[in-house]
Amino acid sequence: MLAVDTNVLVRFLAREHPDQVARADDLFRRNHIWIRITVLLETEWVLRDSYSFDRNRIRSDLRALLGRPTTHAEDEEAVSDALDWYAAGMDFADALHLASSRAADQFATFDRKFAAKAAKLTPAKVLTLR
Repeated sequence: MLAVDTNVLVRFLAREHPDQVARADDLFRRNHIWIRITVLLETEWVLRDSYSFDRNRIRSDLRALLGRPTTHAEDEEAVSDALDWYAAGMDFADALHLASSRAADQFATFDRKFAAKAAKLTPAKVLTLR
């Protein structure tokens, strides 16, 4: 299995820089790919901030990527939940942090907007600090 960096994932998804896209395509074709949660987090940010991809495209592209039989993500259940919550309006980083915190009884934040969205989307116990 081959782990990839954010820049490889971005080239594969954004389809920019033809030489690098070809090399990324070759990696994905020849290997089982491992994607860390931190790489997904950074990839969403780059696609949104640098490429102006909207959340629907990002979610769709990441779902398609992770649906490939030879592509695997760290904590796939958390990533799947985070992508669902992201599609429903939660910030991707917040969604991923919350979904990755299942071992905890509660998740503490000062961010009231995040806590309100989380309460509507997930049964997770979010403690809003005042």
